[in-house]
Amino acid sequence: MHVLRFLPLTIRLIVLGTLCVVLAALSAAMLTRWLPEWAAAVLPAVVIGTLLGTLIWHMVSPMRALFRALAGTVASYRDGDFSFGITWDKYSDLIELVNAHNALGDALREQRLALVQRELLLDTMVQNTPVAMVLVDDSQRIVLGNLAARKLLGEGRRLEGQGFETILERVPQALRDAFERGGDGIFAVGDEDNEEIFHLSRRGFRLNGRRHELVLLRLLTAELRRQEVQTWKKVIRVISHELNNSLAPIASLAHSSAELLKRGQLERLPMTLATIEERARHLEGFIRDYAHFAKLPAPRLEPVEWGRFFAQLRSQVEFAWSGQHDDGVAYLDAAQMEQALLNLVKNAHESGSAPGDVQLQLRKLPEQWRIDILDRGTGMSEAVLAQALLPFYSTKRHGTGLGLALTRDIIEAHGGHVALQNREGGGLWVSMTLPAR
Repeated sequence: MHVLRFLPLTIRLIVLGTLCVVLAALSAAMLTRWLPEWAAAVLPAVVIGTLLGTLIWHMVSPMRALFRALAGTVASYRDGDFSFGITWDKYSDLIELVNAHNALGDALREQRLALVQRELLLDTMVQNTPVAMVLVDDSQRIVLGNLAARKLLGEGRRLEGQGFETILERVPQALRDAFERGGDGIFAVGDEDNEEIFHLSRRGFRLNGRRHELVLLRLLTAELRRQEVQTWKKVIRVISHELNNSLAPIASLAHSSAELLKRGQLERLPMTLATIEERARHLEGFIRDYAHFAKLPAPRLEPVEWGRFFAQLRSQVEFAWSGQHDDGVAYLDAAQMEQALLNLVKNAHESGSAPGDVQLQLRKLPEQWRIDILDRGTGMSEAVLAQALLPFYSTKRHGTGLGLALTRDIIEAHGGHVALQNREGGGLWVSMTLPAR
């Protein structure tokens, strides 16, 4: 019987069946002389059936064990455990099935190991990136918050499972305003001596059939400080160039005037002196403009009614305003604030927005006034958005780069903040907050 296991299953069945018939015939021949006639006729069938049943059970039992083992390993694969294999040396007919099953387990085990390694690498990168990352599901529950997000939004505690709106209730007002506006943008948190500048980015996508949103908060303070240093170096070069362009001709013309006096050629002297005066006045205006930005006086705070203030502003530039809170009173330097808002509204008109789409909104917050200037122009690219508030940075061909920087200085001198953000559907959203007394 041990030798038969090396034969194909069909041949084994034929051999065993033949042996059963021979044994049954021999048994019947031997027992006929002692049994009645009817018993002798039934005996071969009983013997054959018993022998065949025993043989079939003997052959099927290992296969049943194999099928149970196959079912068990498939269940383990379904649960993510690929460590099981099957050893089989019974019937050569089934060895291909066993080998294929073991090969499948090896392939799944290797793929699972590679997947686990990639997941570990990705998780390490996500957790240790300086960018705060928060993944929010369609019910506004936080699915993932990395270490930077925990530090920024949760005081170092885990964020998973918490409501995103609940988390936002505990963050600074500037951050809440940035999320309320929607879309991408840049904003500042903190006071003038300890200010941190962030870039907010939000992206929606579907994960496992459900809507999710990925929120990224990148700290720009150090980067902007480096850019400011580069900007000031550029300013020094510009000022040096402008001074040289004016002082060199003035020195040359002064020398020429002295020579004309020596020669007595007084008829050419007035034109030379006029040229000297023109270059000196140009230099004076250039220095005055930059000095005005560099030496912005401290605001003289006085009570100002919003309705009267915006009426005065609308007499100089066009914009839409609902008139909400027109009886409200704010404490500010009206001249400086008018200059700041004029810069913003004029920029909105120059962005390509239709005049009717330039809007100004006023809102009363618990401890702040918030003014939003909205347009439907071209908006700003990510690079421009990150540098727009830097002094002397301009995308205009003949721009000085002082408009938005001066606006920022005025707002911050009043104890407020200004933020820029692209609008959904196109355009720019400039938001500024001022303390409310």
